[in-house]
Formats: sequence, structure tokens, C-alpha cells
Amino acid sequence: MATTTAHTRLRVALGTFVAIEAEARAGVAEAALAAAWDAIQTVERVMHPERGGSSLAALNAAAPGTRVELHPWTWEVLQLSRELHAASAGAFDPCLPESAGRLDALELIAPHAARLHARLRIDLGGIAQGYAVDRALAALRDAGAGGGLVNAGGDLAVFGTRRHRIHCDAGAAAMVVELADAALASSAADEPRRPPEHRGYYHGADVGRVIAGRATVLAPRAVWADGLAKCALVCAPAQCAALLTRFEARLLRTQDPAPGRSA
Repeated sequence: MATTTAHTRLRVALGTFVAIEAEARAGVAEAALAAAWDAIQTVERVMHPERGGSSLAALNAAAPGTRVELHPWTWEVLQLSRELHAASAGAFDPCLPESAGRLDALELIAPHAARLHARLRIDLGGIAQGYAVDRALAALRDAGAGGGLVNAGGDLAVFGTRRHRIHCDAGAAAMVVELADAALASSAADEPRRPPEHRGYYHGADVGRVIAGRATVLAPRAVWADGLAKCALVCAPAQCAALLTRFEARLLRTQDPAPGRSA
């Protein structure tokens, strides 16, 4: 009988190091890892804010009033972003400050199209990274892995019976979280390793606002955890609590910036 073991691959993608672990027999693990990497690469291809072939880049380049066909995954992340934008009264907004409009100027047209009502420059950044983690984890499961882990920088998710001890970098106040069938995301406004093409931070309607500090959120999906970690930095406490309840998530920690550091 073939033995089930953990097989791990580490590559550079999404502007960071991505680690994928599949718990399965050797043959199944190889197929599962390949499927997971394909999911990661697809998200990177269709949600990059600038590269040719990206549906997000096409949307950013579109003139107001133009209908743009989107990759279904890009459309899904934009739909969640619009939901977070509305639920946070505009505090969550992945549009860069130089764009004329905010996310409420984006009209999503079913099934997978969009139309801008003002010039926008959208940078999905971390929330796209969280979505990639979810897609890769689903690919591991669909390929027959009995358990798995996907770690992409500040976004991580696991499934299976194993409990994972995750060491979270929270500056001076590091912590260890035991994770099983869940996702974890940390957002830091002063993160120095952010890819140069991802220049946005979620300032909301007040594009001149300085965002500082860091937050860690536990949620059923990495894309939710990442978006909510950003909401924790820009929303009022009561507003953040309502969002966490809505997405069945939990805020593990927020931390003010160290003296002399800001976004």
C-alpha cells in the first residue's frame, strides 16, 4: 500500500514566495501540486494590475462607458470587493489615489463583464493573493489530496485533519496560531516587501488618509481573511465587528505602528 506523506513545493509567484503542501500518495501529490500551481499562475495572469493579457489591466485601461469582458475569477474578486466596499461605507476601496473615481463607479454585469462610470485604477493586491490561496487549496482537494496547505506571504489556508502551528509575524508581538480547515491573513500598512507594481493600499473615500499598523484575521476563506484584515485597519471598531460576524471571521490581533513608522 502506498504511503501518504506531505509533499511540498516552493516557488516565487504573486510577488512573494509561495509554498504549497499536499498530503497524499506520491503520484496523487504530484498531480495535486501541479493543479494548485496552475491555479496560482492563473490568478497572477488575470488579476495583475498592469500586465498584458490581464483582464484587470484591460479594465484599468478602459474608457468610461466601455463594456469589458472579464475572466470569471477576476469578476468574482471584484464582486467581493464591491461587497466589502458597500458594507464598510466605502472604507474598503482598492482603487489607487490617482484614479478619478472610487469602487462604486464600477458596474458589474452578469455573468462576467464590467463597465466603468469613471476612470479607475484598481489594484486588487492582497485580496487577489488570498483568492489565489483559496483556488490552490481547492485544486489540491479536487485532485485527491487528503490535506494541504498554501502559504503566499501574508495569506495562508489549510485543510484536512492535521492541525498546523502557524507562527505569525506581528512585529514585536509575534504569536502562534493553531489552524485547521481555515485561513489566516495578516495585513501591514508598512510592509516593505510589497511588490512595486502593487502600490495601492485601501484608503477608502479619503485618499489622503494615512493608514498605519497591522492586523491578523482568521476566516473560512483566505480571500475573506485578507479583505477583512484591511478593513480592520480602516474601519471603526463597531463597523469591523459587524463585518467579521458577516463573514464568520475573527480578529486575532491589531497592532499600532512602531514609533516613527507609518503607511
